[in-house]
Amino acid sequence: MNLTLKVWRQKSRNDAGAFESYDVKDVSSEMSFLEMIDVLNERLIAEGKDPIAFDHDCREGICGMCSMYIDGRPHGPWQANTTCQLHMRAYKDGDTITVEPWRAKAFPVIKDLVVDRTAFDRIVQAGGYISVNTGNAQDANNLLIPKDKADLSFANAACIGCGACVAACKNSSAMLFTSAKVSHLALLPQGEPERKSRALNMIAQMDKEGFGACTNTGACEAVCPKEISITNIARLNYEYQRAGLSHD
Repeated sequence: MNLTLKVWRQKSRNDAGAFESYDVKDVSSEMSFLEMIDVLNERLIAEGKDPIAFDHDCREGICGMCSMYIDGRPHGPWQANTTCQLHMRAYKDGDTITVEPWRAKAFPVIKDLVVDRTAFDRIVQAGGYISVNTGNAQDANNLLIPKDKADLSFANAACIGCGACVAACKNSSAMLFTSAKVSHLALLPQGEPERKSRALNMIAQMDKEGFGACTNTGACEAVCPKEISITNIARLNYEYQRAGLSHD
């Protein structure tokens, strides 16, 4: 296939930035989207030009690094899919593809398609963990957990923190991410000791980072590569209100 890429180029967070167009020829339908950009970057380097900067790591849909806005949708056209797992068979010969970074105040652009998502790290650091006493590990079956709660907790723990929910939200809300991190611990007995402080502290940090409010449009759930449910936002609101009424 021969394609045209319109890519957002921005030297730094203080630079204005603009779209630049590139012709990419002889693209195999079996390439992943990132492999296609790799080919383009090899050509740009050979021509003595600055390659397109983008985040990537595992390229297996696990790490959440490959955050790109492709043709107006986070991670591209496929449902429940990350950019690195998007293959070029999703496109036709002659297509024009527009690629942008996440657009959110809390995710400032570092360069080109790379954004600073450390705001998510600080939200987790505010309470997305459990305290564990040192010593021998307990027996695996020592803590009895109902299977339905264990399954739901696991589903929420699948969140990879890519930021697609923030990118899709008209308010740049991080409620889906935060609710997944709060829910997967709130559903387990190990998360009970810090349950109240966790909800209060993580939401306080989320607000401090500059993320917007949730208006329940569901755009976050629609683009989440791990299909995290917005029912978690209801649970987060419950945990927050419960903690606010009873926390010392």
